[in-house]
Amino acid sequence: MDAESRDSRDRAPSPWPRACGALLAGALPALAFPAPAWWWFAYVALVPWLLLLRSAPTPRRAALEGWLGGIGFMAAQHHWLAPSLHVFLVVIAALLGALWAPWGWLVHRLRDRAPGYALVLVPAGWTVVELVRSWESLGGPWGLLGASQWQVPAQLRVASLGGVWLVGQLVVAANTALALLVSAPRARTAAVVALVAGSAFVTACSLWLPRPEVTGALRIAVVQPGVIHGYEARFDRAEELTRQLPTGSLDLVVWGESSVGADLAGRPDFVRRLAALSRRTGAELLVNVDARRSDKPGIYKSSILIGPDGRIRGRYDKMRLVPFGEYVPFRGVLGWATSVGRAAGEDRRRGTRPVVLTLADGVRAGPLVCFESAFPDMSRHLVREGADVLVVQSSTSTFQHSWAPGQHASLAALRAAETGRPVVHATLTGVSAVFGPGGKPAGPRLGTDDAAATVYDVPLAEGTTAYVRLGDWALFAAPALLALHAAGEVLRRTARGRAGRPPRTGRASAARPGR
Repeated sequence: MDAESRDSRDRAPSPWPRACGALLAGALPALAFPAPAWWWFAYVALVPWLLLLRSAPTPRRAALEGWLGGIGFMAAQHHWLAPSLHVFLVVIAALLGALWAPWGWLVHRLRDRAPGYALVLVPAGWTVVELVRSWESLGGPWGLLGASQWQVPAQLRVASLGGVWLVGQLVVAANTALALLVSAPRARTAAVVALVAGSAFVTACSLWLPRPEVTGALRIAVVQPGVIHGYEARFDRAEELTRQLPTGSLDLVVWGESSVGADLAGRPDFVRRLAALSRRTGAELLVNVDARRSDKPGIYKSSILIGPDGRIRGRYDKMRLVPFGEYVPFRGVLGWATSVGRAAGEDRRRGTRPVVLTLADGVRAGPLVCFESAFPDMSRHLVREGADVLVVQSSTSTFQHSWAPGQHASLAALRAAETGRPVVHATLTGVSAVFGPGGKPAGPRLGTDDAAATVYDVPLAEGTTAYVRLGDWALFAAPALLALHAAGEVLRRTARGRAGRPPRTGRASAARPGR
């Protein structure tokens, strides 16, 4: 190596500050979610990351910094899993963070194109990343950027049009416009127009989209026993709290996930006690059994509706399970996770179909169990099947003093806004919450320090939101836009190559003189 090459290498900036900056920049959006819940921060949180990617010296470096930022985002969003997964959390963050590498490459490649390309394709690219990681085996749709807006009424109206996906696209578009304002003087006019247009669109949705028409109300009691070890003691405490409820004025009593720790077929004493509670309150009980079944092999988590006669009025078996918590994906390869953390030693069994339960008064309830409230398609399907109210039974007791309980409860507001139906989020240990059909709170939250049985007047609504009718159109528009862009790039390069190629000389043009 000659002296000039050595001097050039010595003058090259160290890559480490940029790498650390990418990790930190990727972690910033987590502050927009509960517990901090700085919803407004979501509109600027991506700007440092975008500026870093735009200033990368090469597309390959931008892809690397996209990956590092993805690691920061996933680690920050799931940091509360560390006590359970230990070092495996780093592995998961590294694997899922790789999904942002193509997004980083895309951001960098669009820096020299007209600003309209970035304003449309950067949000589309982010949405595709969210689409891929929403696959259940990759962790599911926890921490979707649009979910940070769960307490913003105007954005909840947008969710009724295009779901949480459309909300997230608008948030990323706002960040992209701000990044253009900072880094691209020629694009400032387009960026300002995009910000004004986005604000006008959200305002129009808030003012003119049809709202759910409230037609009545249900009186639903949520029983939250608090942190109690042992399923017998937990059942006793839930029973005690249920006995404190008013008699004769309730429509439904809801216990949280895993509130019953034994198969009811083998515990007739539990059935008798539940039936007595139903007679006392004048309402059916929706409990959740987490136990090995007597009628089929394996452990199931099941929402079970019990009436005053002790008969089971309906049953739903959980379909989408928590990776590592309730099963280990690709156990043959990743089974070692059980030795370094609290991963499931035995896989839970899955239900085969969603179920809508009919209550005694004819109202139809759509049950979801814990993790399933993160999936917009599940609540949409239940409403299309006729559910008047969605009921989520959950337990985040393992993560009691972390950001997880608040984040989980906030998802109910998005599901209510998307579907135009109220959502009851009942937990064992908090946070329990109820949201009306537009996503507005319908009563007090029960925090992680509360042990109580609380009655909510839950408004019922008629009508169908655009999201229920049209589905995930905003989600699937994103890969379509990227595919169109890729096809256009191929055609453009092909045309450029033909224009710059010298004309071909055929044999006829090379005929001998005089012939």
